[in-house]
Amino acid sequence: MPDQAFPNPRFSSEDAGSRFARLVDIMIRLRAPGGCPWDREQTFDTIKPYLLEETYEVMDAIDARDWPGLAEELGDLMLQSVFFAQMASEEGLFDIRDSLDVINNKLVRRHPHVFADGNAKTADDVTKKWDQIKAEEKVKAKGDGGASKTDKPKPAGLLAGVPRSLPALVEAQQIASRAARSGFDWENVDQVLDKLKEELGELDAARKHGRLGDLQDELGDLLFVIVNVARFLKVDPEQALRGTNAKFRRRFAHVEEGISAAGKQLDQATIDEMEALWQAAKSIEPKPSAEPQSGKDDTTR
Repeated sequence: MPDQAFPNPRFSSEDAGSRFARLVDIMIRLRAPGGCPWDREQTFDTIKPYLLEETYEVMDAIDARDWPGLAEELGDLMLQSVFFAQMASEEGLFDIRDSLDVINNKLVRRHPHVFADGNAKTADDVTKKWDQIKAEEKVKAKGDGGASKTDKPKPAGLLAGVPRSLPALVEAQQIASRAARSGFDWENVDQVLDKLKEELGELDAARKHGRLGDLQDELGDLLFVIVNVARFLKVDPEQALRGTNAKFRRRFAHVEEGISAAGKQLDQATIDEMEALWQAAKSIEPKPSAEPQSGKDDTTR
């Protein structure tokens, strides 16, 4: 099937493109002589923390189902891409057009079932095909002398493409998923739960010895197995933990309000008083959303 556009009925791609071009022009102006002193002082390293911050703000807006907020946060996230690309352009490395060309070509190339004559009927089929095409691209890159624009060698191996800079929970999710797709996996979730019990026993044994290194090692093993439990249940562990964190915040805020209404500070309240307020908060907690998860277990593309 030939490559073709599928226009959104709400607007044309040209309309979106002109707005993106304006963002690029604004960034060029901010970085130019006579532009913004703050923007002109920034480097790849100083902007990097904002990229992570904006990513999490996007996730917060999604969790809150705050659609106007999500629109704003996605704009902030796009700014980071344009900012990095503009700095790269100034150093003669690449510009935003190169980034757009790469992702456009990659999406078309890795979706032959949409843009060519490939066949994929399920999401799992798509994921397997994506990994296959990705592996073929790496082989071709090596045959061409390396597709990397730098001479820095990259580690070989199935897990080499998962960045070590990822948050540990996300890294665990991605390396477990990749290893599983190669066949290195349990047969079912019951086996993973048995492994979880085993790791709990080893953590308890380490606790009795009290050596910090052993405790850290066993706790890491336990967390890694929990990530695999989530994978078998097709639950995103990052989102599960974020949901629990939000739930704890709500319930603890209820405890604080109840203690304050009683004319006390938290450190003046008894554990029984706080527990009663916690249970009261739990009783009025809305039921979890029935919205199904995607079941996707690897966000690396």
